[in-house]
Amino acid sequence: MFYETSKGDHGLPRAPFKSIAVPRPIAWLSTLSPDGKPNLAPYSQFTNLNFNPPYIMISVNEGGHNQRKDTTLNIETTGEFVHNMVTYDLRNQMNITAEPFPLGVDEFEKAGLTKAPSMLVKPFRVAESPIQLECKYVQTIRIPSTGNQGAADIIIGKVVGIHINDEFIMPDGKIDILKIKPLARMGYSDYTYVSEIFEMKLTKMAGDRPDLDAGLEGALLKK
Repeated sequence: MFYETSKGDHGLPRAPFKSIAVPRPIAWLSTLSPDGKPNLAPYSQFTNLNFNPPYIMISVNEGGHNQRKDTTLNIETTGEFVHNMVTYDLRNQMNITAEPFPLGVDEFEKAGLTKAPSMLVKPFRVAESPIQLECKYVQTIRIPSTGNQGAADIIIGKVVGIHINDEFIMPDGKIDILKIKPLARMGYSDYTYVSEIFEMKLTKMAGDRPDLDAGLEGALLKK
């Protein structure tokens, strides 16, 4: 099949685009409002960017009536946020925080989650999450939309601190992803989680290139 995205003439009962770029990790973002009220919400249009220094990117669509999300306003106003890794075991709590609660409602309390203090930023971390990234706001890029949800805000943050639960660090120094079971977003209301890993080294055609190996790992080469 082929369809033009501007026409949406795919003929399917459900739009397919968001089921193509999958699986997508979930940015579970904790922020504080300007008056100090906690907020926690998940966003699945999320990825890491550079690793020297590390940056992450989250795309946040406006809500109904072209209202910008509390998460976006909090990040831009306070300049700080925390990304908390979502796991399969935390799927129900994450789903609760996806509800459009009124302004000022504490999603930590609604989902029965524990607030943990951060080291370098003010927003709380989700204590039950195995990995959290403390971030400083860098910039917002606005993408226009022709839909009824208005523009999307692409938020870029610099990771200034990383928390990893020691329980999930293996003897070889790798993170035990299979034990963590990170949750990922598919299309529609579908989700998945990491249940299998395989390793694939660069082929011999690449030659002996420590820089390539370091780039894949996200490590810095020592001079």
